[in-house]
Amino acid sequence: MVKIRLQRVGAKKAPFYHIVVADSRSPRDGKIIEQIGTYDPMTNPATIVVNEEKLATWTKNGAKPTESVKALLEKAN
Repeated sequence: MVKIRLQRVGAKKAPFYHIVVADSRSPRDGKIIEQIGTYDPMTNPATIVVNEEKLATWTKNGAKPTESVKALLEKAN
């Protein structure tokens, strides 16, 4: 199953995340299919950047967002 989830790429105590499409069996920071956005919780307010076209394409093809990504997308819109 394909999921839309967060991939941590930030340094220790300075988190930064990529919003990615990945196989649900791959590890959190493992192989991805495509990067569709970023999330920076260290800014005030938190910065969320998402490519809406890619998101729509992947959800139409059956990719399910995780709970954390679903909450971020609701906050961004």
